[in-house]
Amino acid sequence: MRTMSVLRTGCRHRGHAFAAISAVALAACSLGPNGQPPAMPSPAHYGRTALPEQTAMADGVSQRFDIGAQPVPEWWRLYRSPQLDALVDEGLKNSPTLAATEKNLAGAREQLRAQIGSSLLPTIDAGAQATRERALGIPEAGPPTVRYNVFVGQIQAHYTFDLFGAVRYANAALHARVDVQAFELNAARRALAANIVTTTINAAMLDSEIDATRRLIALAQQNAQEDARRYALGAVSHAQALASQQSAAAFEATLPGLLQQRDATGHALAVLLGRTPDAEPEIPDLASLATPEQVPVVVPSALLRTRPDIVAAEAAVKAAAAEVGLATAQMFPSLSLTASMGQGGFSWPTALSAAGALWSIGGSLTQPLFHGGALLAQRRAAIDFYDAATQQYKATVLSAFQNVADTLAALEHDAQAVSATQTQTQSARQAFDETAARGRLGAIPAASVRASEQQYWNAKLTALRSSAQRLADTALLFQAMGDAPKG
Repeated sequence: MRTMSVLRTGCRHRGHAFAAISAVALAACSLGPNGQPPAMPSPAHYGRTALPEQTAMADGVSQRFDIGAQPVPEWWRLYRSPQLDALVDEGLKNSPTLAATEKNLAGAREQLRAQIGSSLLPTIDAGAQATRERALGIPEAGPPTVRYNVFVGQIQAHYTFDLFGAVRYANAALHARVDVQAFELNAARRALAANIVTTTINAAMLDSEIDATRRLIALAQQNAQEDARRYALGAVSHAQALASQQSAAAFEATLPGLLQQRDATGHALAVLLGRTPDAEPEIPDLASLATPEQVPVVVPSALLRTRPDIVAAEAAVKAAAAEVGLATAQMFPSLSLTASMGQGGFSWPTALSAAGALWSIGGSLTQPLFHGGALLAQRRAAIDFYDAATQQYKATVLSAFQNVADTLAALEHDAQAVSATQTQTQSARQAFDETAARGRLGAIPAASVRASEQQYWNAKLTALRSSAQRLADTALLFQAMGDAPKG
């Protein structure tokens, strides 16, 4: 019966202790904000007007907007170009910038593990010490000096109780900061893929533009040479000959700039792939890149979970909220427990015997009283940073909505531009073919044929730029949609 009474008493004491610990834990939960991001509006559609089901037909493709679909992970494969796929795969594998970001994330995760391990579990250290000492003695009481040895071996343990959640808040803040880095890595990976795709498209467009420009230069030079001969024969005025020469020189002046852009684009693409600038990869032909027909459009409410920049901003809010709790918890008492045990003595036999046993145990309770206003200032600063994080979250969401709205509008306008420029190019081509046929029959002079061909190549240049812009804007929209949410 006595044993049962003792057990009941112990149970009551444990129940009181558990209730006290629970009360403290509940109190700790209210020391900071809950870390939830502010509510954001969910517009019915991204832009000023509702999104159409599909774009205008252009180049035989009408891009269909799949509203409510999930983002496409490897969206670049929709261009149906093995060369482009290989370039993106190489860049994601070999980019030193991306690799550095991954290593920084791995290091941050290890730091988080270290902090959790050191803060939630007791620290235990073993130490040994052997010293030879000489101390001053009292001449009247003994020899003038004292020489002796000290041998000590100890195991020390230390643990700080997380009474008000300071450790928990610190770990939560660091965990959220690691999440921010993880989401930023995802954003960097998607940005790298988009940069490789758009840079490749730009390089392919420049290759086509350079070819067209060289043909225009050749036609202008033929006109200038013919007018120079006709001027020598007195058939045309000197002003017309000079005008033709000026026109040819103007076309020639555009080529160096295009070549410089092409060189810079090739260098940039090589570096994106992790190569040196001199190792530029082979660029696919612009005509070999298919325009993706199905384009996913994540609804605004779901975009908050798919965009890496938005979820990173949300993690930053959680980190700032935890830091408010940490700054508040540091104003409350701190309880630590320290214990040690070991052996010691002035000789090895004594140190190893029962007489050399050493031990200590103690606790310390610290309550901050006066720190010159530092603790209060730190808490106010944490609250200000939290407010800033919530505002930054709002700005990130609004910027993401704008980004999607701009790219969606761009695709619709790109399709209209491609359709118009292709009609212009087809008309110019038909006119050139008819003019060339009449020129072969001798019905019109060669200069008229060259003028018609110049109109065709100018129209083709405009169409090339429009098609390349459509391909690039499609890549930007895929990037803007983010990733499918995990889990």
